[in-house]
Formats: sequence, C-alpha cells, structure tokens
Amino acid sequence: MSERTVAGWQEAMEHGEITAVGLVEYYLARIEQIDRSGPALNSVLELNPDALAIAAALDAERTDRGSRGPLHGIPIMIKGNIDTADRMTTTAGSLALEGHIAAEDAFLVGRLREAGAILLGKTNLSEWANFRSTRSSSGWSSQGGQTRNPYALDRNPCGSSSGSGAAVATDLCVAAVGTETDGSIVCPAHANGIVGLKPTVGLVSRTGIIPISHSQDTAGPMTRTVADAAVLLQAMAGRDPRDMTYLGFEPPQDYAAMLDAAGLKGARIGVARNFCGLDPHVDAIFEESLHVMRDLGAVVIDEANIGTAGELDAPEDEVLYYEFKAGLNAYLGQLGPEARVHSLADLIAYNEAHRETMMPYFGQEQFLAAQEKGSLADDVYQRALADCRRLAREEGIDATMSAHNLDAIVAPTGGPPWLTDWVNGDSYKGGSSSPAAVAGYPTISVPAGYVFGLPVNISFIAGPWQEGRLIRLAYAFEQAAQVRRPPGLLPTAVYS
Repeated sequence: MSERTVAGWQEAMEHGEITAVGLVEYYLARIEQIDRSGPALNSVLELNPDALAIAAALDAERTDRGSRGPLHGIPIMIKGNIDTADRMTTTAGSLALEGHIAAEDAFLVGRLREAGAILLGKTNLSEWANFRSTRSSSGWSSQGGQTRNPYALDRNPCGSSSGSGAAVATDLCVAAVGTETDGSIVCPAHANGIVGLKPTVGLVSRTGIIPISHSQDTAGPMTRTVADAAVLLQAMAGRDPRDMTYLGFEPPQDYAAMLDAAGLKGARIGVARNFCGLDPHVDAIFEESLHVMRDLGAVVIDEANIGTAGELDAPEDEVLYYEFKAGLNAYLGQLGPEARVHSLADLIAYNEAHRETMMPYFGQEQFLAAQEKGSLADDVYQRALADCRRLAREEGIDATMSAHNLDAIVAPTGGPPWLTDWVNGDSYKGGSSSPAAVAGYPTISVPAGYVFGLPVNISFIAGPWQEGRLIRLAYAFEQAAQVRRPPGLLPTAVYS
C-alpha cells in the first residue's frame, strides 16, 4: 500500500478498497513503527487526537453526498508553526510556547479543511523556523528533538521544514505543508528526496503562521510527486484580505491542467552555473538532468547566471532581523495571559532562564541581533529592502529571464545532506534558494539523483505567479527521469 499518490488513494476510496478511517489507521501505525520507535525519525511533533473522528465524518459524507474533491479523506501533515484551532498546539518547536492552542485556524488550514483534507498531525522543524542561532542544527527543536534523515539516519534533513520533508519521504503521510523564508521548503525537499514547491509570496496566505519575514515568508506543498504538489497547492492558494502582499495577487491557475509529460518541449531553460561547484557528484547529476531536458526538446541556454546572487546576503540579513522582530512581536503580543511569552524580549529572557532545555547545543544570536533593531520605518531597513528587491528581481531573476527569453532558470538545489553535528552546527555548503526567496518568486525542487545513496534535487525558478509553468516543466522532467526511490532508513550513507 505504501507510497500511493493523492490520486491513487482517492481511487482506492472511491472503489471501496479502503476508507479514510482505514487510511488514517495505516499512517498512525507507520508513525508508531518508524517515527516513534524503530529508526525514531522524530519527524512528527504531535498527532491530531481527532483525526479518526474527522475521517469517519468524511467517510459518511462521501457515502451520503459524494467526494468534495481530490483531497477528500487524504491525511496530510502541517508544520508546527502553523495555527490550528483544534486540540493540537502551535509552538514553532519551542517549549516556550508549549500548550499554546491557537484561537483560530490559519487561513490555509481552513482551505485544506474545506477541501476535505485530514490534518493528521504537526511536523517537527528547526526551532523558530531556523531563525534563532547562527550555528544551529537544522531539524532540532526543544519540543521535538532532532529530526533525522530517512536515507541515512546520521545525516541532516535540512530545514526548517525538516519534519515535513522526512515524514513525506518515509510515507508517514500522503503529503505535507512546509514554510519557507529562504530555503526552508526546497532544502528539506532536496535532502529528503521529495518535491518541494515554494510559491510566489502572497499566493498562499501567511495569516496564522508564526512569522519571520512578511516580505519572504510563504507556505507550500511538500510531496512525493509533482502531481501531488499541484493538487495541494490548488487547495492552499487563495486570496486572503488579511494578507495583502506587495506583489499583489493573481488568481490560482488550474495547476492539475499543467501536468504535461511533453511540457519541456520547446521550453527555454537557462542554466545558472554560478550555483554549481558545490560538489562534483552533484555537478555530474546536474549535467545528466540537463541531458534529460535536451532529450525532451528543451532549448538549454548555458551560462544564464543570476549575476547578483552573491550580493544578497547582507541586505537580506538586515531585512530579516527587522521583519522578524516586528512580526514576532505582533504574533506573540496577541496571545492570551496564559502564554509564557508575549514579545521577543520575553522569549530571549525565557530561553536564558531555561538554558539547559532551550539552548543545550546552540544559542540565540539571531534573536539578540533582531532585538537590537528599530522599527520598520528606519532608513536602514527601507534601504535594505529596496536593495533586496532590486538585486533579486530587476537586476537578478528578471534580468536573466529577459536577457535569454527564458521560461525558467535551472540550478542544483544544494549539496548532499551533511552529518548532523550539535557541536559545530550545520555544515551547509550552499544552494540556489536565495534569489527566488528574496524576490518572492516561485521555485520548485524535484529529485534528480543520489550521491552515495543521499538524495540530490534540482530547482526550476521563474518569475512571479508562474507556478503553473514550473509545475509543467518539473512534471515533464520528473516523468522522464524517474529517479526517486524510497529511503532505506540506513544508519549511514552507502559508500560502495
């Protein structure tokens, strides 16, 4: 039964082969066997105590009135920084928010419920979406411990959507929702050998998601196939009057209609060579991927570099510090009197007072840096934000796309997953996420191969609101390459 797609499970339920209750029971058993015991992935923070009851109600509804659509009765996981007004908590992985029950669903959660999805549970993550320390271990949180990579348990799953990536890869749910500020969907998709789609900022509402940056944050699908990512994005996307982004809003497309195995024929694909050189094995897989695209009829334009990529770090850091302080203070400030913390200053003090449990391996340098920042009206912030937009958009992705008349830019998503190391923190070699993240533009990461048994992905990047185009290109590549294989839950990488 393992690794069925959304469509596969939907067909099984329509034909009476299984019920939504049976499907939830199947995944609960796998979580107990793989996540809670056995390999002990630590990918799941908590389970929804009402999942079986919700499944039973959806089974009855299917019998009485028919299916709501492709997600009816499908169990999915959501990241632990997304609000749900149920019996699950929303903590961003931090014990400082232990017991916090949101007053209302995040906008995207409401849309998923309306589509008939079953929220099976919440996934572990890099605490505070990996915006706490400059030397953190991705996938570690004080609430959930260390998430492990299902391909090699001593390797890191990347983050911050670590649990979502590991859970999907190991078939602990049909699909999951991650969030990204810069790399937090596409990197764990890459490290766990699945598909990760980071949408245009604003296509999926951020209302009810614990924030880092209002100019870069977005939620997105994490799935085993491009088709499943299209289905999940369709349900999640929608205009929210409480989340009006500077990029405006264009209505979602029919993403399932973009699933065309011939979608690369005639497409102009630019190769961003400035993201190569991270690892010779990754470069070899990337070259093989380009051959696949050429064989499918794509026009591959070499040396279509995003020339400003190396200039983004400093202004992006400045923007994130300012926006994190403002956004987190707003989120924590609306919590009730029962909450332990109501501001970033409170959170810093709480972590310091509970150092043994909150900071046993790494500190809170990013918290401290953010706390020193002023308001969003500061000239320093305004200049940094303008620099980010100029470098990532007009002089970055837009310039490259226009100069070569491209449908998309392609690059390696990153280097091979590294050994988890609580002493030194992440040994991340780099990746291609920043230009699209800083621009607020979409990107999709898809499996491309393996290095010593460890997954490697490639990323397709395009301009704003081009999710449909990226789905078409990525689906064509995926169908031709057919490289993804399930993880083996091995203790370490395979070197022979």
